[in-house]
Amino acid sequence: MNRLIKGDKAPLFNLQDENDNAVSLADLKGKKVLIYFYPRAMTPGCITQACGLRDSQTQLAELNTVVYGISPDPVKKLANFVLKKELNFALLSDEDHQVAEAFGVWGEKKFMGKTYDGIHRISFLIDEKGEIEHVFDKFKTKEHHQVVLDHLNGL
Repeated sequence: MNRLIKGDKAPLFNLQDENDNAVSLADLKGKKVLIYFYPRAMTPGCITQACGLRDSQTQLAELNTVVYGISPDPVKKLANFVLKKELNFALLSDEDHQVAEAFGVWGEKKFMGKTYDGIHRISFLIDEKGEIEHVFDKFKTKEHHQVVLDHLNGL
């Protein structure tokens, strides 16, 4: 894994959201964009992280920040996740994990004695010019939204 760091240019991408609409990073210039990578929809940690961001949407919007979650899940599974958890931001499908690879978050993982390739739970704050402003890689899922808000508020 060769993860992007602060100051790197964010890779441009086009992915489908939970409604099968195309989302392009290039279309989001002028806003801060929080891209958070998560392993799998509807799993406990991913639910906790997504619901924290959902409940913080008002504060994030006031800070000119839009949120996109990216996972290797198919569009249909993302639509179910958004509906069941009443998420108020888009989830993007990266089934071939090319975007995860471009950001450097796809790699070897270990769980219960098994080794496999998957997404590492890392978030990137992209500034208005398309550069990585901050990388969030040390957080608990239940605190992720607060860590992001603290950074945006300069705390």
